[in-house]
Amino acid sequence: MITLAVETSCDETSVAVLEDGHRLRANLVASQIELHRTYGGVVPELACRKHSEVINALLQEAKTQSGVAWKDIGLVASTRGPGLVGALVVGMASAKALSLSLGVPLVGVNHLEGHVYANFLEHPELPFPILCLLVSGGHTILLWMESHGVYRTLGETRDDAAGEAFDKVARVLGLGYPGGPVVDRLAQAGRSTVPFPRALRGQPGYDFSFSGLKTAVLNFHRKDAGQTPMADVCASFQEAVVDALVMQVGRALEAERPATVVMAGGVACNSRLRQRMSERCSAAGVPLVFPSPAMCTDNAAMIACAGYHRYRSGQFDTLDLEVTPSLSL
Repeated sequence: MITLAVETSCDETSVAVLEDGHRLRANLVASQIELHRTYGGVVPELACRKHSEVINALLQEAKTQSGVAWKDIGLVASTRGPGLVGALVVGMASAKALSLSLGVPLVGVNHLEGHVYANFLEHPELPFPILCLLVSGGHTILLWMESHGVYRTLGETRDDAAGEAFDKVARVLGLGYPGGPVVDRLAQAGRSTVPFPRALRGQPGYDFSFSGLKTAVLNFHRKDAGQTPMADVCASFQEAVVDALVMQVGRALEAERPATVVMAGGVACNSRLRQRMSERCSAAGVPLVFPSPAMCTDNAAMIACAGYHRYRSGQFDTLDLEVTPSLSL
């Protein structure tokens, strides 16, 4: 089974070709970071326009790089949400055109599910049940995955997502966009010396909150006037985020008893989070899996993998499928 997938939910245009759900034949990503850097965040209209400019060239290049012919493709998958509505429409329109012209099934994929399935690309036989920490620029969710396509939300952020907090704090500190990588890099040279707050500690449930932490960093930065080394401020902020994430995963580990813990999303690239989560899971005797850095950020390979598993379970869509910007998992 050859699956061709398209991902255009935000500011990366990506096309992938996947064989049998795990053998990656091509995965092309056209990033728009430089386009949006000037504005300190993604401008939806610019993102949509850029997707339209590059999508056809990426489709052709993915076919060439994968070594498959159009007639070899047996399934087309595309992100249907959540994301920017204009960006989603570009990818879905391309996927529908391919599905119709090739006469093959179409599967609409939840972008969040795609992030989860990035783990199955490199570890196809992960044992269930799975506890998944999904941390990205738009979402922070703790999921229980009973089997393929079966999810239960244990907790989620009540305000800002973890990745959103990284970007906003980086902007406050004058570190540029995107904020996650630069904060991580500076934090590695610093020490956690500032006692920033940890929200929801001691409260029941598995929810997260990062808005108060973001405000605390802003207030500290205004009063501190540069006296504290930037590396220490970044390390202190990052440690507060990681503490909150590891705390809730640790509580769920003890209460839910998963066979595997996985991380997904862009923030899963964070070096301190990987270190701390590895230590916590090792202490509990539960294996931890996370994708390679290239698979943590938005890409079509993860959409292809999720689409393949949906199709295998008998789920596919018709050409009247609509995108859903606020789609939940």
